[in-house]
Amino acid sequence: MTGHVYVSRRLSAAPMTALESLGVPIVVHPDPDWPPSRGELLDAVRGASALVTLLTERVDTELLKATGNALQIVANCAVGYDNVDVNAASSRGVVVTNTPGVLDEATADCAFGLILAMARRLVEADRFMRTGKEWIWAPQSFVGIDVSAGATLGIVGLGRIGMAVARRAHAFNMRILATGSRADNREAAAFGVQAVEIGTLLRESDIVSLHCPLTSDTRHLIGAPELDIMKASSILVNTARGPIVDEEALVEALESRIIAGAALDVYEQEPRPHPRLVKLENVVLLPHIASAGEATRNAMCQLAVDNVRAVLNGERPPTPVAG
Repeated sequence: MTGHVYVSRRLSAAPMTALESLGVPIVVHPDPDWPPSRGELLDAVRGASALVTLLTERVDTELLKATGNALQIVANCAVGYDNVDVNAASSRGVVVTNTPGVLDEATADCAFGLILAMARRLVEADRFMRTGKEWIWAPQSFVGIDVSAGATLGIVGLGRIGMAVARRAHAFNMRILATGSRADNREAAAFGVQAVEIGTLLRESDIVSLHCPLTSDTRHLIGAPELDIMKASSILVNTARGPIVDEEALVEALESRIIAGAALDVYEQEPRPHPRLVKLENVVLLPHIASAGEATRNAMCQLAVDNVRAVLNGERPPTPVAG
């Protein structure tokens, strides 16, 4: 089949219907819950004019060559596109798009939920209750961080999602430190954000929340040296991309209590967390669900479809990252 749109995992219902209405053949990977193998992916994309991919698909030179000469767009259904070789796509005249904006609030909700869950030890307390052990109220039982009593939140990468987290932190009367190009703009100032260097942020924050993209510069941005300068009572939260954190170094820091805890939605070797992480009590672990609100996932899928429609119609897509 040539000129088809390949979808690496079935989209939500309304966007899928919209995609099918484009009047071009649609090929969808048959397993809705598990990605195609590399071999299946290379076979399925041959002759495709458009690819709708997820972060689980590596779109590199090999895959782009496998498509032949018909490919016009890679519509990545995610805000991050570190799984796509943008330069290789651009050199072949292929547009790459992502889905920014539509998942900011949902991701910020999840990040702040992790902040509260870890700071107030909610998941740890829930696990305790499920053991059936006898208990009675005690002054020092499951004491955590008083988030709304002046705790300092450090936001690494104050982009759209980071700003949404800052709005929530402002409502909790937190002191907010941030890195990134937007950390000293007018909007940030309205929420009391103080722009600082990352070293200052790590040393002074009670909670560090990561919101920067994964690039060659941010891979292992948080490693042993960075963890060493954080407060012993501090918490690391990651809803961005797993490889921003050196997971081996994080595990060692958690085991030795160099920092107090971590709350993670993403992992360096996703979908597999570090095997020692799952044995620790001072962590909260989620299976990459920060954008998993129904309206948000529908909006992500619809934006990917809108990008495909525009490019196949010879128009500029709504959210290009290259091409």
